[in-house]
Amino acid sequence: MATVALLLVSNMFMTFAWYGHLKHRSAPLAAAILVSWLIALGEYCFQVPANRIGYGQFTLYQLKIIQEAITLVVFTGFAYLYMGEALRWNNAASLVCLMGAVAFAFWHA
Repeated sequence: MATVALLLVSNMFMTFAWYGHLKHRSAPLAAAILVSWLIALGEYCFQVPANRIGYGQFTLYQLKIIQEAITLVVFTGFAYLYMGEALRWNNAASLVCLMGAVAFAFWHA
């Protein structure tokens, strides 16, 4: 559970680093890059421990799939709540399909 919590926080930082500047497009590009790098540093402070703790408990493939699933959930919340973008039915359907793929990765046949 610690791995998932750390990955959740890590992805919040990274989503803001990658996309937060889009809300402030009038800021100079150099400033956006610098601020994004500073935010990304916070991401690494959570991502690296998450991977260290999780590896062994999860396979490397599962660890990456968990991270990507969290990224999609965090991004969806960010796009809707922070950027004000509507979540359309086809976006929601795509997310459901992707979560199905995540579940498949943990299915022990």
